[in-house]
Amino acid sequence: MDSVSSGSSLQFLATLLRDAENEDSDECEPHTSVSTMTPASIGPVKKTTVTLKLKSQNSKTIWNTEEVPEGSEFDDTQDPREEPEYQILFKQCVGTEDVFLGMSRKDHSTACCEYMVIKIKLPETKCSDIALDIQDEVLDLRTPKRKLLLHLPYRVNSKDCKVRFLSEEETLEVTLRVSRMFDFINFA
Repeated sequence: MDSVSSGSSLQFLATLLRDAENEDSDECEPHTSVSTMTPASIGPVKKTTVTLKLKSQNSKTIWNTEEVPEGSEFDDTQDPREEPEYQILFKQCVGTEDVFLGMSRKDHSTACCEYMVIKIKLPETKCSDIALDIQDEVLDLRTPKRKLLLHLPYRVNSKDCKVRFLSEEETLEVTLRVSRMFDFINFA
């Protein structure tokens, strides 16, 4: 007697299933291999139609405000001001249990950092000349001579930030709290 798992038996079974499926359905789509068959392909083909209804707030608008990425309103390529030097640093809150015993699962990666510090060099700039706008994903800095539009590497809490201008070093230091999805697990 022939084995059930032989190659010719499997091909014969695939041909039977393919023929039975083609008889049941209205469309004749040839299957290229047996691997395209799934449990969902057993039985008659169910046709479903999906209709999408788009809500239009105003008939004259071209796009929704949700479709425009955050910070794109600041992009102006025609601005001749130069971009200042900046540096992005990450900061952790560590205790003795982290330093000596390593008990809190923190490591040296940016994934374990709670704060992002952005240092921006602004030579020949007064504190009163700086216009700074911080959003959750964008930092926008404008001075008479320089401009910086920085898309942040991590999402931050724009309401929890500290800004200080170090006049001796001519540096603006912005400290932002990084907001990650599962911070309650990582930093409990």
